[in-house]
Amino acid sequence: MSKISATVHAILEEPFQLSKEQINFFKQNGFIKLKNVLSPEAIAYLNETVSNEVKRLNTQHLPLEERDTYGKAFLQIMNIWTKSELVKEIVFSKRLAKIATDLLNVDGVRLYHDQALYKEPGGGITPWHADQYYWPLANDSTVTVWIPLQKTPLEMGPLEFSAQSFQLTSGRNKEISDESQQLLNESLAAKGFEHVVEPFEIGEVSFHRGWLFHRAGANNTDKMRSVMTIIYMDKDMILKQPENKNQIQDWETWCPGAEVGKQINTPINPVLYQN
Repeated sequence: MSKISATVHAILEEPFQLSKEQINFFKQNGFIKLKNVLSPEAIAYLNETVSNEVKRLNTQHLPLEERDTYGKAFLQIMNIWTKSELVKEIVFSKRLAKIATDLLNVDGVRLYHDQALYKEPGGGITPWHADQYYWPLANDSTVTVWIPLQKTPLEMGPLEFSAQSFQLTSGRNKEISDESQQLLNESLAAKGFEHVVEPFEIGEVSFHRGWLFHRAGANNTDKMRSVMTIIYMDKDMILKQPENKNQIQDWETWCPGAEVGKQINTPINPVLYQN
């Protein structure tokens, strides 16, 4: 399955119509799970295509027991689209980018970067965190699509959400760590945000805001939990002055050449969809 089929190409390009109820759910909760966004054939194609690149590009070879909490959480390969034309066709999907545009209620979205997140058999938890801690972006018009490349039961470590927690400002200065897990586990529960943890079916994907707190459980199966993600931002997003070392690194890596106070418009941040 080295070349994309006409039917998979069509699925990646055809619009997916969101209901007003779905858009309102996302606006209120900061995340949404959507069934049947991709067909079983499309998921099989993504799984083979992305997994081949993860195997080729992976540089993590330490045994699990010798890694820190972050290292045990997943194998992480980023901006695969710049190294594979087949993955580029997936990442540039108009179907997915239009959903992101509609959920954010903006005129269009630009690519921040992609990343594969592969949780190995026996891989540990992904602690509570908010992605936007890492991003030098001026506002919260950001969203990530999380695409499981297989049926993902609870024991495999699906993505979990703290509904409405994008409203919480305390804890936003925490990178992924044991400390973030303990502190946020307590503060999110104390605030009464609903903890949503559910399995994912084939073709079901989720979208979550950059400041929404989320986590994932350990992979307690003997199979890899394979996931592809794409991070979108408003096509008019402005680069802000970085506030931590991670944001400086993200600026240099994912927005090279962008200037503080100006629209992010670099060769690796193309517009993926606009109305």
